[in-house]
Order: sequence, then C-alpha cells, then structure tokens
Amino acid sequence: MKFTKDWLDVHLKTNKSESQIIQKLNSIGLEVEKVEPIKNELSDFIVAKIIKANKHPNADRLKLCDVDIGKKDTLKVVCGAPNARDGLLTIYAPPGSVIPKNGMKLEVSKIRGETSYGMLCSESELKLSNESEGIIDLNDKYKTKIGKSFFGEKKGKNVIELSITPNRPDCLGVRGIARDLSASNFGKLKELRKSKVKKNIKHNLKIKIEKNKNQPCSIFGSCIIKNIKNTESPGWLKNRILALGLRPISAVVDITNYVMFDLNRPLHAYDLDKIKNKITVRNSKKGESFKALDNKNYTLDKEMCVISDDEGVLGLGGVIGGERSSTETHTKNILLESAYFDPSIIRKTAKKLDLNSDAKFRFERGVDPQSVTTGLDSAIELILEICGGEVSKFDVQQTKKFKDLEIKFDPKMVLKTVGTNININEIKKILSNLGFTVKTKGKFLNVKVPSWRPDIFGEIDLVEEVIRIIGFEKIRSIEPEKKRTKPTLNYFQKHFHLAQRSVASKGYLETITWSFTDEKINNKFKEKLESVKIVNPISSDLSVLRNSLYPNLIFYLEKNLNRGFGDQALFEIGPTFTGKKPGQQITVVCGIKKQSIDEDNNLKKNDLIDVFHIKKDLVQSLTELEIRKEDFKVVENTPSYYHPGISGSIVSKDGNLVLGHFGALHPKIISNTFGFEIFLENLVEYKAKNKKFKESLTFSDYQKSDRDFAFLVNKDTRAQDLTEVIQNIDKNLIKEIKIFDVYEGENIPSGKKSIALKVTIQSDHKTLDENDLTNISKKIVSTVEEKTGAKLRS
Repeated sequence: MKFTKDWLDVHLKTNKSESQIIQKLNSIGLEVEKVEPIKNELSDFIVAKIIKANKHPNADRLKLCDVDIGKKDTLKVVCGAPNARDGLLTIYAPPGSVIPKNGMKLEVSKIRGETSYGMLCSESELKLSNESEGIIDLNDKYKTKIGKSFFGEKKGKNVIELSITPNRPDCLGVRGIARDLSASNFGKLKELRKSKVKKNIKHNLKIKIEKNKNQPCSIFGSCIIKNIKNTESPGWLKNRILALGLRPISAVVDITNYVMFDLNRPLHAYDLDKIKNKITVRNSKKGESFKALDNKNYTLDKEMCVISDDEGVLGLGGVIGGERSSTETHTKNILLESAYFDPSIIRKTAKKLDLNSDAKFRFERGVDPQSVTTGLDSAIELILEICGGEVSKFDVQQTKKFKDLEIKFDPKMVLKTVGTNININEIKKILSNLGFTVKTKGKFLNVKVPSWRPDIFGEIDLVEEVIRIIGFEKIRSIEPEKKRTKPTLNYFQKHFHLAQRSVASKGYLETITWSFTDEKINNKFKEKLESVKIVNPISSDLSVLRNSLYPNLIFYLEKNLNRGFGDQALFEIGPTFTGKKPGQQITVVCGIKKQSIDEDNNLKKNDLIDVFHIKKDLVQSLTELEIRKEDFKVVENTPSYYHPGISGSIVSKDGNLVLGHFGALHPKIISNTFGFEIFLENLVEYKAKNKKFKESLTFSDYQKSDRDFAFLVNKDTRAQDLTEVIQNIDKNLIKEIKIFDVYEGENIPSGKKSIALKVTIQSDHKTLDENDLTNISKKIVSTVEEKTGAKLRS
C-alpha cells in the first residue's frame, strides 16, 4: 500500500513530521517497507551512454546499439537516428514507459529480427522541442548522471510503502491508515465530507442480481452520470496516481483508482452507451470468454462472478473489467459500479485464471460492505468537478444483510493477557477511535465491531487492538517463576517415559512409525475391531489407522533383515486405534524380537530366543514399572495373532485388567518371531487403584539361601500353579521363585513333565540355620504335593 504525507493530510489533521509518522506506523503494526522519492510522468527517462553503435544486420538504416544505463550489463537497443554513435550521451526510455508525444507505451519488441529493450529518444518525442532529426545529444557534464532520471524527481517529497498483512484490509486505504494514527494520538481523523451533489436524472438501466446459492455478489450499487467530458486529470490527481506507481489514463479511470486507494473501495466505470439493454450479475457458464482490460482473452470456468449484458460478459466481478465496455476519452455517459463480492470466490477465480489486479487484491481480503454508497459519493463529486455532467440517484441492490458483530468484552482481559493494567476509560477511548461502538454494561463492555474490520472475532482480538495502540513496548517483562508448584509430567506421562527407558535398557531399539498402516497386514491383528479407513491416505499402502503396533514393527524388522542386518530387537510406544471417534485409542508398548539363523549362529541353536526370553523381558519391564509379581498372574488366553500354546497373557490378580501379552507370533503371519505388548492405560489404572504400589521396597540385612526343587507333574499343569502354592506357604521367608527348567522326554513317564524351581529363602529378622531351612523345605514339598498332585523327583 502506497501513499504520501500530502495524501494522508486529506484525512488526518496532524502536526507530526513524515519521519515521526513512519516510526509510529511501525510501532502499531503497519510495517513501513520502504520510502522513496515521488516519481513524475518523466521520471522513467534516464541518462544513458552508447558504448557501441553497430550496424543492424538486417537493415541498412538501423543501428544495434550497446547502451550503458548505469547497471552491470549493457542493453541492446535498435535505433534509426543518423547521429547514433559510439560514446554518445543521450536519453533512454525503458520498457513500460509512455512516450509523451504520442502516448505510446513501450514494450520489449523485435525490430527486423533483433530484440530492442526500449528506445533512445529525440527532443520532439519528449516534447522538449520540435527537433526530430536525431536522438538527444547531451554534453559531457551528464557523464556522472548515467542511470539517473534526466528530468529528476520531486525533492523533499516521498512515497511511503506499507507491507499490510492480509488481516488488515481496512489499511489498504489511506483513510484506514489515518484512523489508526488518530487512535494513537498522532492527530485527529477528519470527518468525511457529506455529498451535496444533486441527483436529478433517472437511473434507467435495468440491473438484476441472479439469486442462487453460490452467488458471489451480495451488493451491487450503481449510478449513471451523463454528459461528461472525459478529459486529462488535473495535476494533483496525476501526482497521486503516479505516487502509486500507476500511469494516469483519463479523469474517470484515475478517479476510480484514486477512490480505491483513498477509501479501500474499488469501483468500476462502464461506458453506458456500450451496454446492451440491461446488466445481469450472475455466475459464469463453463467455456464463456471475454477480452479483459489487460488486452488478454480469458475462458471462464463455471460459477465465476460475471457482470454481463444481453451480448455477453462485460467483466469479471471484483477482478477485472472487460475491454468491450471500457471508457475512453470520447466517452460521454458512464455507469459507475460499487459492489461487494465474496472474498473466497474472488480468490479462487483469480487463481484459476492467473489474474491479478488492485481490486482483486482488496476484495479477496475483505472490503467494507457498508462502503458502497460512500465510494459512489466520493467518486461522483470528483467526476462532476473535473468532467462535469449530471448524476442519477443510486440504485443499490442487496441479496444479503450484513449483521454487526457484538462482543462482550472483559477489560481485565488486557491485564490477564499482557500483564499491563490499562484504565478502562483508556480502553474505551482507543476502541472508539478505531471505529468500534463501545457501551458499558456492568463490569463488561459491549463492543460493536465496525464493518471494515473482518479480522475481529473475539475478546483476544480486542486486547491486541488495545495493546498495539498503547505500544508493545509497554508490555512489562516478567521473569518466570522459578518455584514449580506442579510436576511437569502427570502420572500417565511419567509411566510413558519410564516404559520407554525400561524396554530400551533390555537391548530393544526404539522405532517411531506412522499411525497408519497397510490394511492387509492390519487385518491380521485387528481381532474383532473394525478397520478405520483414511479418506485421503498419503499412500495406498498406508490406508488405515493401525489396530496394533505389530504391523509396522514387522514391516521394518523384515526390511532390516533383508538389508543384511542380523538379529533384530525393536520396540515402539504409541497409540493404537479402536474406532474413529475422539478417545477411541489406547497407548501400547510393543516389543518384537527375531534371530536370523545363518552359518554364523547355526552353532548356538541352544542359545536362540524362545517364549521364556520374551516373557522375561515383559515381566522385568512390569516389575520396573512397580507391578509386583505377586500382583499379577499368567493366563493362556491370547489374541489370535499369537501362536497358541507358545504365548500367554499377564492379567491383574483379580483377572479384571489385561496388563500385557507375550509369546511367539503366529507362524502364518511371521515365523520364529517373538513379541510382547503392555497396555499402558490398564497398568496405570491398576496402580492408581492399589496404593501399595507406592510403598517403598525394603531389603533384608540377613543372608539368603537358595533351594532347588524338581517336581514331576501332569503335562497340562502350569508352572505358575506351583509358584502360587509355594509363594503362599510363608510370605515372610519365601522371597523369590524362579523356574529354571521344564523337561519332557527320556526318563519321564508318558503324560508327565518335570518342572524345576529355585526358591530364595530369607528372613528379615535373623540368620536362618540349617534346621530352619530344612523345615521350610519339607513344608514346600509337602504342600506342593498335597495341593497339586506333584511328586518330588529324586
């Protein structure tokens, strides 16, 4: 957004200097991108030097000149002047500049097969004299000015360019910038002058907005101005148009551009005599086309907003007008349009057609819908003043009503948010100066948001408005409190990280995979759950949310083995999904192990991992998570993806909560692979219900003794049955029970097996003598034989 200090003075009464204004704009969030001298119509014409004037290869009377314009590289310019020679200082016109004599806009072009980047000028072309025989020949005093404007720029007057963020469309007009400065005590915002124009002719053009669900135009205001003289703009208007970086065209076009930058109100002027019968604001049909003001033809898609007459499209609403109805210097009657278009549809249309314009830039960010008549009033005053004519009454058609947003605002929110206490009267003053309507209601403020502020939605936005006007430098820096009143991690999060460390300490490498997986693999692990399919998956092999951590772990385990890596032990901790609704997920710790049997480890088959290794890892991890062995039990029931008979589940002592599974994975899924799962929510819930888990462990100062027992039992007897019986004989003396061997085969009767256990016996009060150990050993044997039917092996 560009403007000048003189232009700002139209809306703001202030005694502040340009440099003070620039500093204040930066402090209130309107970033000043650059400040540069104002250009005039001839600023583009610069001093240049012909380095080499070569003969044109395809024309006898033309020369192909190498021209120095003060930059690193020289430019090629085709010139027909007889006096073009090496070393000549002259005036160069770049592409985009307009030649004063004939109004021609220069473009990069090919002349007799050679590309010419601009032109070298004669005095008559620049209206300096009638001399047209050759190009201008400057004397040597201009050598130091190569690359600089020959006509100079206005000294002491600058154009200020702001980088306006997309949420502040109101500041894409000079009045919006003046309003913010006024609220910052940098002057007083002037009232807009009320229009005194007499509207005494009839608006006789029929205009209709087609009503449909996707109609982008909700307001279409217009008026007719007849008998104008579309002349050249006066100097003050030309200067302001030039300050914007635009080229003055004619009074009518320049006025519509001026109002757009002045009030952030885009307008469009049609030549009334070129409109056939009536105007219809409608959605485009696929394949419609029109020639726009940029001299390009555009083919439209469906549901783009078009302004049309009986012959077809006149322009693209909110984006660009059409060439067929454009105003010209001889235009006598015009239709002036001031409308409101839906920002999202304007954005989509411009993006599809790769079209950009100042109007589109504003409409896609949000123009004030209540500025339709204000914009018309401002423009017709200037048109009548400069071009004369008669004006009709306004015709404003509206298909949608815009409701003002009201916010219940607690002034204490400012202190809570930024730590700075600002008086309620100061808050009311700031908001009122910014255009908000503020009324006190008890301890709160009722704030009505102005129609030009589409970025304000709630209380926090009002806090931001107050503090940016007060000054961000007023926010006090407060050191953070060093005293911690609450733990950083909650109970569940502590167990999450403890489980990570516990499993990793056993040699497992942590893996982090997608929460998505391949549906085919997932189906083998989903049990009775339904697969949660992803509507727009990132790839075809990651099409469902995982019901288990195993699918992705197996995928990467096999990938690593195929790449030549040996034995694998991987684990992951993360969510698995039981449904698609929020909360339908559980946190699982999953480990997986596999050994690759090859020539190197073929000799150590006796040391290969088995179900007892994976059970040990699981039980040890549970113990480290403070689940005592006497508080859980092993059962045979496991999910179908485990190998039946070589797997088990660990459940709470009461059997209500499953804490984990372990065992060999089913060979139909993957062979010779073992894994375990810990269900973290169940574990934490179980611990929370049982306070004894929080008790500290105690250790005896007296010597411990180990006794080995081997019992002959029925084949279907579980080792756990024996450990439970032994544990309950004397909990004060029997500290630990380990199963170190299960044997079936030679010297064992059919239908029987041998289970060998190591029992650790220790007292907390004395050193046990041989008699004490003998008695407890006899009691162990007799109790086991009595309760399980086992026999001690001799």
